[in-house]
Amino acid sequence: MVVTASALSEAFLQQFQTRHAPDCFRAPGRVNLIGEHTDYNQGLVLPIALEMACYVAVASASHGKLRVYSSNLKQTREWPAAKIGSALPEHDWGDYVAGVAQELARSGYEIAPCDLYIRSEVPEGAGLSSSASLEVATALALLGHRSMDKLELAKLCQRAESRFVGMPCGIMDQYASVFGKEGAAIQIDCRNLEYRAVRLPPEVRIVAVNSMVKHELGSSAYRERVAECNEAVAAIRKANSAVESLRDVTPECFKQVQNSIPSTPRKRARHIITENERVSKFSAAATAVDLAEMGRLFLASHRSMQHDYEISCEELDFLVETAVSLKGIEGARMTGGGFGGCTVNLVRPDAVECFRKKIISAYEERFRITPLFYECTPAPGAGALL
Repeated sequence: MVVTASALSEAFLQQFQTRHAPDCFRAPGRVNLIGEHTDYNQGLVLPIALEMACYVAVASASHGKLRVYSSNLKQTREWPAAKIGSALPEHDWGDYVAGVAQELARSGYEIAPCDLYIRSEVPEGAGLSSSASLEVATALALLGHRSMDKLELAKLCQRAESRFVGMPCGIMDQYASVFGKEGAAIQIDCRNLEYRAVRLPPEVRIVAVNSMVKHELGSSAYRERVAECNEAVAAIRKANSAVESLRDVTPECFKQVQNSIPSTPRKRARHIITENERVSKFSAAATAVDLAEMGRLFLASHRSMQHDYEISCEELDFLVETAVSLKGIEGARMTGGGFGGCTVNLVRPDAVECFRKKIISAYEERFRITPLFYECTPAPGAGALL
């Protein structure tokens, strides 16, 4: 149920602030360096957890409700704690909280009456996983001092977004928020759900540029891409019954069977198959401090998303083309779901300020929009604030 954020929110804050040392939990956003849309195809991804995070403080209450206040939106949502299992989506930000609470209840964790206070530094709609950071921080707050295996925590939050929110996402965002490593990216195998840390060369900075646009195609096109990838798998299975997902298809195998796949699913499959290969090569290039190869793979990934997966947009393409034309920029690509959000850029340390100024000037001249910049430093995964 939706509650107006007026007197109730003010009373909520007064009550919350007078309680003794409420527990507080942090879950980071993430930027994916390479490996886009491969996670729901059981492929490889290479994200970093960000210093930007969502914070959720929790305090017990006697009102019988799960009551939540967003300091960013100045809005309150609430549900009867004992009936969270029967909550229905309201199609707003509260669904992420209710979905997590419902999955915890289904897993045998009692949802006791409490107040949650949410503050997030992760920009919404930028492709930096504000939703997953909210889900993970909420789950930790509702768990409190009860323990849950870290992988099970990530999987539970993924289920909340898939089942309750209705977005058929892969596990990368929640996994990165839970397992992030300070100073390193994590290469995640989305089939066996294992990862390895990949140290990044100190010779480059990771800078995300927010296009400040998010086209409405985003959510509907995401579902279409999931269906098109499944269609490609079904076509390939007619030639090779051992194929369970696009992860099973090598570039050589794809060349042999591609003409049997309908045109659009064929393009989607080509992106996923080549993108998995790019993730492995990028990790190797980072380890070898081969900045030129890292940059080449970044641009190849963007071209694949632009032409094969068709999830870029004019603003993202402009940001990428402008970036790669500048001195000191090793590579650029869009990141996230697509149709807006951010690009991610590999920038030499001494070129960061010049990069920022030139991108602002060019983007404002073209679109009359001022982009935002985030220097992305790999940060630890989610946990309690001590």
